[in-house]
Amino acid sequence: MPLQQQDSTKRNFSLYYFLTFLGLGSLYPLLAVYLDEVVGLTGSQIGTILSISPVVMIVIQPFWGILSDWTQKPRLLLTISILLTSLTGLIYAQVDTFAILMIMAIILAAVQSGMTPLSDSLALNYVQKVKGNYGSIRLWGALGFALAVIVAGWIADYIGLSVIFYLFSGTLFLSFLFSWKLPEENQAMKANLFSGMSTLVKRPRYILFLCTTFLVFGPIFANNSYFGLFIKDIGGTLTGVGIAFLFAAGSEAPFMQFANRFIEKIGMLQVLTLAAGVSMVRWFFYFFEPSLYLVYATTIAQGFSVGLAIPAALQYVRDVSPKEVQVTAVSIYAAVGSGLGAWFSTYFGGLILQYHSIQQVYLFFGVLTTLGISTLLIVMRLDFVKRRTALQVKTE
Repeated sequence: MPLQQQDSTKRNFSLYYFLTFLGLGSLYPLLAVYLDEVVGLTGSQIGTILSISPVVMIVIQPFWGILSDWTQKPRLLLTISILLTSLTGLIYAQVDTFAILMIMAIILAAVQSGMTPLSDSLALNYVQKVKGNYGSIRLWGALGFALAVIVAGWIADYIGLSVIFYLFSGTLFLSFLFSWKLPEENQAMKANLFSGMSTLVKRPRYILFLCTTFLVFGPIFANNSYFGLFIKDIGGTLTGVGIAFLFAAGSEAPFMQFANRFIEKIGMLQVLTLAAGVSMVRWFFYFFEPSLYLVYATTIAQGFSVGLAIPAALQYVRDVSPKEVQVTAVSIYAAVGSGLGAWFSTYFGGLILQYHSIQQVYLFFGVLTTLGISTLLIVMRLDFVKRRTALQVKTE
């Protein structure tokens, strides 16, 4: 691929990620606050609505991946997913009863669940083709998310929280326009789905890594829902929520930029272990109800944990998966982390919030992450044994 064309493609990917996460960052960090202050729902109702989306993703997200592997049209499916998500956000803003909010949450999750696995698969295929750096593209998503929360929080302070839905839909529509310019990075052959899925199930490292994803990424995604309430609880404003997310999400970008260097130097699983350890310490720290300024100071921990974990996890999933079903493997991984794990952490976090406190929610997150590190160590052991066995066979 000519250098000029590579620069153009990378720019389109960067703009796509920036606008997509600008939209996501406008809505989800403030959604719990909206449901609490504007709609007036209880803690368990908020937890139920927020956890519905991950439940739907568990079912629907793999479907997008399977459909992509089967049709070999990931870009077309991505544009459909983004456009439907943008339109659904506008309808979501018009409802204010618990039952209808539940229905809208289900619809939004179903149409949105294709965005992450499809765009990540396109980006990963592209960077492998040109020997590029996924982190240098994905960091624009972190920048967009960070900018969105501070801007959305500031606007919501002056106009009202309902504005978050319109910011969400508007920026996603712009992202839809850029998604058409992304390269259609197809696999060389159609996927043998049933054979491929059977192969995935028989791979212990992949299955155990899904357990790690559930336990480590579940709290990370759930934190996006509860962090705003945590900041408000310790004395912050809506603008303060935006500042906290700006520091947290904004710090992801530089770590994503250099993620490949860390991975090449110490290994994917080692990077993931360090990232999970930082997350664990952060959740336990919040349990002790630190001051607002200390929370601002420690949000850079998110940059280290998320900025390194996302590129490393995606690369590992692709490495241990058959080539012909890599999109499916990434979709299942995303469904377990941002779906099943996020549902579990968000739903039970809501119950803990109603009967205890937001600090207890973060204690819960810390315990889950600790368990996730344990499963990750088992994966590392299996990976070491496999490499040693392969080396012995090669030498013989």
